[in-house]
Amino acid sequence: MKQKNLTFPSTSDSLHLVESIIDEISAELHLDEDYYGNILIAVTEAVNNAINHGNKQDPTKTVTFVFTENEDHSIKFIIGDQGPGFDFENIPDPTSPENIDKINGRGVFLMKQLSDGVTFEDQGRVVELSFKLAQHA
Repeated sequence: MKQKNLTFPSTSDSLHLVESIIDEISAELHLDEDYYGNILIAVTEAVNNAINHGNKQDPTKTVTFVFTENEDHSIKFIIGDQGPGFDFENIPDPTSPENIDKINGRGVFLMKQLSDGVTFEDQGRVVELSFKLAQHA
């Protein structure tokens, strides 16, 4: 089992760091391009939400990032923030007509569409994204 743990400030520059890490992981695991894209979008959405919605772009607050490669040919990303949390049970559907023109509200939807599993912990302050590798490496 491989693992990477990082903590970084809630600034938009931190997204570049996350993208670089995902590039490294993708190269190490020889992921196909489509699956790499799914992982990149889902994980950067989670980090972006932590920075912007959770920590309100407060650079004194941090985002935690944990990557784990498991023996069952799956990988997990756990992203946490220091914000107040949110009601992840009642997120408006971005595909419904009344929400289609809103510029926000697609992050969690994208994470659920692009990953093999999304769970929230700690009142929404922690999101875990899982991806099965067996069919995508």
